[in-house]
Amino acid sequence: MSILVNEQSKVLIQGITGREGMVRTRLMKDYGTQVTAGVTPGKGGQDVYGVPVYDSVKQAVEECGELDISVVFVPAFLVKEAALEAIDAGVRLAVLIPDRVPIHDVLEISRFSKQEQARFVGPNTLGLVSPGKAVLGMIGGRAKSAREWFSPGSIGVSSRSGGMTSAISYYLTKAGLGQSTIIHVGGDAVVGLSHPEVLQLFEEDPQTQLMVIFGEIGTSQEERVADLVSEGRIQKPVVAYIGGKAAKSGTRFSHAGAIVEGSRGSHESKVRLLKQAGVHVVDAVADIPKKAGQLLKEKGNKQ
Repeated sequence: MSILVNEQSKVLIQGITGREGMVRTRLMKDYGTQVTAGVTPGKGGQDVYGVPVYDSVKQAVEECGELDISVVFVPAFLVKEAALEAIDAGVRLAVLIPDRVPIHDVLEISRFSKQEQARFVGPNTLGLVSPGKAVLGMIGGRAKSAREWFSPGSIGVSSRSGGMTSAISYYLTKAGLGQSTIIHVGGDAVVGLSHPEVLQLFEEDPQTQLMVIFGEIGTSQEERVADLVSEGRIQKPVVAYIGGKAAKSGTRFSHAGAIVEGSRGSHESKVRLLKQAGVHVVDAVADIPKKAGQLLKEKGNKQ
């Protein structure tokens, strides 16, 4: 299995006729993702790499049947409208690629998605990939790279850094350690599925035997992971690296979601609480494959 997406998931792309939408449609289709429909208001009747374009999500659903996932490539100020439209039409997962989406808009998307029992990843995310099955978003860049960097296996990867999402998975692949699903949760202060929610999905996934997280300063995502492990709600091994060790209070680290406010969200507090909970915190990204391989060997698992 994998979480959130597989080779059978029917995918919609909102903003498919824009520059990014077209480029990433090709990536997803070339990788094997079942891209079923696209939406751009006023562009209905066109097609992008063989994918039919509709004027609305409702029209796409009427023509193509139920759609599982929408990947959103529209300007930031239109993301809320696009996400709400998709969820209202019955789409159960939205992947919000753009950055600079207003926090108030994200909160409205969050409220509506919970009401409709839907989920969303992002905003400000590269997306996610279930190796050998499907890519959502722009992760991997090109299908050829995605096939080389990501390999099927039993390690679930959740990262707050777009670049490190691919890098960690690449290092794991080079070490002969495959991945079940790889997710960039997004770089903003408020996101949909965060580390704790993603790890709970990995905990329930029979394919995933070990989890890797790339954390950063700012927000309480990693502290909440520590709580879940301490409470026994996450029992599979977790390997973590936390970036931003040198950052001081008030420092913003690479993007909006990584900023220290006093002791809350600091590198020190995250590392301390994770270690106390029994998470395997490594000092360098290069140590992740070594520790992951050791733990899988101890569990007697084969990739």
